Amino acid sequence: MSKDNENVPLPLLTADGPSMSPGAQPFKPDQLLACDSCLRTNPPTRVNCLYCGANLPITEGIADLQKPALRPLENWEQGYNNILKRSAATGALSLGEQAIVEAADLLKLDAAALSRIISSKQALPLARSATRDEAGLIQRRLKGLGFVTEIIADVNLSTEGTGPFRVRAAEMDHTVLKVYERQAAQPVDLLWAEIVLLVAGRLTVQRIESREEKASRKENRLLDSSEFFSDETVLDFYTVSNKSFRIMAKSFNFSCLGEKKELLAEQNMSTLMLLFREKAGNATWDDSFNSIRKELELVWPSEKRAESAGWRRDRPGKITKGSVTEINNEAQFQKYSRLRHHLISRTPRTADEES
Repeated sequence: MSKDNENVPLPLLTADGPSMSPGAQPFKPDQLLACDSCLRTNPPTRVNCLYCGANLPITEGIADLQKPALRPLENWEQGYNNILKRSAATGALSLGEQAIVEAADLLKLDAAALSRIISSKQALPLARSATRDEAGLIQRRLKGLGFVTEIIADVNLSTEGTGPFRVRAAEMDHTVLKVYERQAAQPVDLLWAEIVLLVAGRLTVQRIESREEKASRKENRLLDSSEFFSDETVLDFYTVSNKSFRIMAKSFNFSCLGEKKELLAEQNMSTLMLLFREKAGNATWDDSFNSIRKELELVWPSEKRAESAGWRRDRPGKITKGSVTEINNEAQFQKYSRLRHHLISRTPRTADEES
């Protein structure tokens, strides 16, 4: 090394990665983790390599030092969810303020938001991780603070290739429900006694369209912006054979209501749900999705999709660019609905759950 470089300090590996700060506290050499992929050393607080992203080995000596990354996952990625058990949520109400603050710091949540999740007394997600190891780390750290969680993979909350069956029309009597995917199709026959779960909610779509003027030496100027909002009631129901069905207010033929049919789809949807609750008397009813959406947004945010609406030359020297942003919560409702089914399909119902 040349004399010019002799006094240049080497970066220290700290909890936040390499640091040149003189006040940074380095970890001991025996605490550092070597990545099996790129062979570089990492702080013991990490679960994945700082340089290449590969999973790092977990050893007993540094298990308490590791902190989850909890990076936001892309829409196409399959993750792992730490779900606060419903029975544990009631017990968590008695946790001290310090435990909630520490758990919120671990989960990268606001303490008040975590308190709302606990107060809901529902089995709700606390964190969504990219890997099973990271989810296990979160579960262990939360257990030390008094939280009891269950890890459920996204694949267990997905219906790819299996539904839900979109119901467009139905016929019903006292014992049998016939559902149609389309008017001329063969019906699927179900017994009311087969239905074990009814989940109601609202699907919302927010669409923002804007157009900006392209400027060469200054920021683009917003010329026009429009916002559109739509929502509709949705009902999912599940059978003992794990089949799932979905009725959406705007695409369902309510002729099955007979004399009870009204002019507005939302009124008809309310009547239909009352009929389902009455005829499927053995099914668990859940309509809490609308009231807990704010808590679900913390871990399962609504999907946001942005795309260009193209360039346009309005006049010589003036070029505008359009963009469209769409936010919808269908995937969020899908996960919540499947979570409820996943939990109820293997857990005996209690009187509290049936209410």
